[in-house]
Amino acid sequence: MGCLFSKGSDQGEGKEAEEEAPKTYSWDKKDRPDPKDFTIEGLKGETAGRVPGTVNGQQFIINNCQDSCIYIFDHSASVTVDNCTGCKIFIGPSKGSVFLRNCSQCDMVLACQQFRSRDCKSVDILLHCDTQPIIESSTKIRFGCFQYSYPELRDQFSKSGLSGYNNNWSNIHDFTPVPGEENWALLPLETKVEDVLPVPETEQFSQMMVSTDVNDSFVPLSHGKRRKPADESCLILFFHIDNGDETMKKFILNLKNEESVLIESKQLELHYEDVCRIFGELPHLKEVTKSGPVTALQFNGKDVVQKCQAFVKDLATNVPTYVSGDPDAAKKDIENWRNFVEAQFSM
Repeated sequence: MGCLFSKGSDQGEGKEAEEEAPKTYSWDKKDRPDPKDFTIEGLKGETAGRVPGTVNGQQFIINNCQDSCIYIFDHSASVTVDNCTGCKIFIGPSKGSVFLRNCSQCDMVLACQQFRSRDCKSVDILLHCDTQPIIESSTKIRFGCFQYSYPELRDQFSKSGLSGYNNNWSNIHDFTPVPGEENWALLPLETKVEDVLPVPETEQFSQMMVSTDVNDSFVPLSHGKRRKPADESCLILFFHIDNGDETMKKFILNLKNEESVLIESKQLELHYEDVCRIFGELPHLKEVTKSGPVTALQFNGKDVVQKCQAFVKDLATNVPTYVSGDPDAAKKDIENWRNFVEAQFSM
């Protein structure tokens, strides 16, 4: 029972006794998310999902769906996909992991910090993954590079702590290899988003401005660990600048039009001492290393060093860059850069 008390005479004797108000705690005042809002399960032949602003960094679950199209157009803490068959799934940037379990005959486009699959079969994935993707007890898994664009995607990547230029999509580790067999492969180079995932047409997603044009993709299309088309490669570094993304995308497109391909990219903080250790003394870059992250792009193609140098000259004079001086120097630059990056990410 509640505790009753009488008011003192200074407050007027004979006033009705009042019941003490129940105690309240800080955790009672918080709006607790309803797990049902962050779960999709039991779909059969349906199209469903979430639009931007409806997940907002929560954990999400997709479970027991068949022959359905599912689109999570928002950022999340992590996503688990369990027991899905014949589904086509888009998963926006996840700050943590995307974990597939017991899935088969599925096609996916997704971005995450960590990727893992277990007990999966016949799944095609266009992937952006900040770390090394892992498969376990899985077969016939095929990977390609993430390709997708819609206006909110850039901000969702940022809120998830992901960079579009740090993509290890083709660097797969198989925990359960089978001697003489390949449990995973890379998708054909010509694979496009529309080959994997249709653009949603239902009313729920009618306001989404999705582009599947590879030139619009927030994550640049990279060649990955496929066999290089030419013997010559080149390394170019873009130091932090305003509107740097647009400059780099223009650069990538120009090289593509010259029949050169982006092999891989990496974005990280780089001190001037690191620059000297990797490339030698470059005094003109001493101050710009303090302004923000550096983006490194490795290209491959015939006469690619000459083409990179020519395009650098066409850039505005206030764009700080480093480009390999000749094909032999490029080989050394790429080797030194790769050793540095591997040391950084293994710490």
